[in-house]
Amino acid sequence: MIVLASASPARLALLRNAGLDPKVIVSGVDEDAYTAYSPAALALELARAKARAVAADLDEGLVIGCDSILELDGRPYGKPGTPEETLKRWRMMRGRTGRLVTGHCVIDVAAGKEAAETGTTVIRFGRPTDAELEAYIDSGEPLQLAGGFSIEGKGGWFVEGIEGDHGNVLGISLPLTRALFEELGHSVTGYWR
Repeated sequence: MIVLASASPARLALLRNAGLDPKVIVSGVDEDAYTAYSPAALALELARAKARAVAADLDEGLVIGCDSILELDGRPYGKPGTPEETLKRWRMMRGRTGRLVTGHCVIDVAAGKEAAETGTTVIRFGRPTDAELEAYIDSGEPLQLAGGFSIEGKGGWFVEGIEGDHGNVLGISLPLTRALFEELGHSVTGYWR
């Protein structure tokens, strides 16, 4: 049994499209309660916290926890939450390059083992006009997304390019998750439906 400790529709869709059929159990972890010395450390800590919270209530299965954070100028940016914060953030990101860091944690509940790592993808943001940003914000899409953007939705119009794993930007790197499965002694192909 594979369990995704996340409410992210993008993560779930990516895993389903790649052959898995995970059960979704949202962790309920308060992301604002965590701090760390770097955006990557914070993403990893949150991924671990989410996976551990869900694994604590299970007897078996592989639990996948992830958390994505945009790093710009060495500072972490999670979900903007409000239209005002989203506009402020996009004005800051416009025409710049950032790094989308996703923490990944896989827990083998029955064995009591865990493997965790971060993946990083470089994002080159375009220069959307204020009118375009207002339309994007009015769509509601960026408010609950790490960094306030997507590449698979309307936000894709405003991202000029990425360097690295595109799945990482969607919230979960398939190659990295496969490596974590292997570290725990599991082959991802054994879980394909």
